[in-house]
Amino acid sequence: MSDRIDLFRRFTAGALAALALGLGAAQAQDTGTPDDARLVNPGFLTVGTSDPVYPPWMMNDSPESGEGFENALIYALAAEMGFAPEQVQWVRLTFEQIIAPGDKPFDFAINQVSVTPARAEVVGFSQVYYQSDKAVIALPGSPVIGASSFADLRAARWGAAIGTTDLAYLEGVLGATNVAVYDDQVGVFQAMQAGQIDATVTAVPTALFATAVQIPEASIVAILPPDAGDEGHGLLFEHGNALIPWVDAALGRLIAAGAVQGLVNTWLVSDPSLPIITE
Repeated sequence: MSDRIDLFRRFTAGALAALALGLGAAQAQDTGTPDDARLVNPGFLTVGTSDPVYPPWMMNDSPESGEGFENALIYALAAEMGFAPEQVQWVRLTFEQIIAPGDKPFDFAINQVSVTPARAEVVGFSQVYYQSDKAVIALPGSPVIGASSFADLRAARWGAAIGTTDLAYLEGVLGATNVAVYDDQVGVFQAMQAGQIDATVTAVPTALFATAVQIPEASIVAILPPDAGDEGHGLLFEHGNALIPWVDAALGRLIAAGAVQGLVNTWLVSDPSLPIITE
């Protein structure tokens, strides 16, 4: 009897080991495919972005349309990773929720999130897919109009949204003091219209939309160089996310093939005649 029990136990252990090996092999085979178990929702690529989204990053507040620089990039990236367009699903969050540390309801997010050393301590990033110059936005009569140096610009009253690289740029690169801080970009523009600030800075594509739609009485009055401490925009992941190498490799192939630059040329344009202030 004991021999039978021992034989049964060895048979059961062997079967369980074979099952475990089979499951492990199946999971390994699915790695790097739309069925990858590491995805938030296997079978789908779940992408975070803000609510609302703005042109030229995404058109008509519709990430699903694929019209705009960032959502067109996502659908190109999804195809490179093996996903069909209908396998891309979007999660809308605030910017603060996107960049906050902790668990994420998406595989990665795209929302003009700048890669900075401080953020990289609490979230993960892909390689940079776009880096923009900064644009100075001001209303007619602002003291920044006609400025030719950082010293001229520092004399103005500045405002920026909290937690943004625009605020960090004003304080750390331009050297502006007493920068007024607002909850969001809309609050910054309202303060400008109310005469509380003289100007703000933002990425060139954002400034193009802002001066065309959000605050059309304002204009881009100068271009400033990128922040050396701001490496550019990257896809944002939960810190330590195991998907980063897979996504980053696919993004790298798109960049190497010129596909990302093609999208830049299509959606993100600036006026080459604008004055440039570098120091």
